[in-house]
Amino acid sequence: MERNDRNYSTDLTDGQWALLEPLLPKPDPAKGGRPRRYSHRQILNALFYIEKTGCQWRMLPKEFPPWNLVWQYFRHWRDDGTLERIRLALNRKVRNKAGKERLPSVVLVDSQSVKTALKGGSGASTAARRSRAGSGTSWPTRWA
Repeated sequence: MERNDRNYSTDLTDGQWALLEPLLPKPDPAKGGRPRRYSHRQILNALFYIEKTGCQWRMLPKEFPPWNLVWQYFRHWRDDGTLERIRLALNRKVRNKAGKERLPSVVLVDSQSVKTALKGGSGASTAARRSRAGSGTSWPTRWA
């Protein structure tokens, strides 16, 4: 079921698709299964739409494959490393185009973030306060 009535700015161009298609898992004929109703390109277009717009899965426009199918592909590709392979390939392409090495040679870490993330115990949480409702001075009182 190909979509042809609408084009979104997040849809893959033919050149982008040619770059990403080899990175996607190939069907295993030994496992069998039924033929795909939606192409991997349609699934990626839906994922890019969700990423760009921030829409909820269930609010995916009807021109895309059903939201629950897109969600299943997302989970599967996330868990098997496909999305990470795509991210790395795109990152390398951008770095190459900018004239940089394939992989970065320096990593910066914000030490404050690390300290906060590693802090634990009672110091990591705020102590409970007395109820404001029990204090007559905490909330303004309306005067009639």
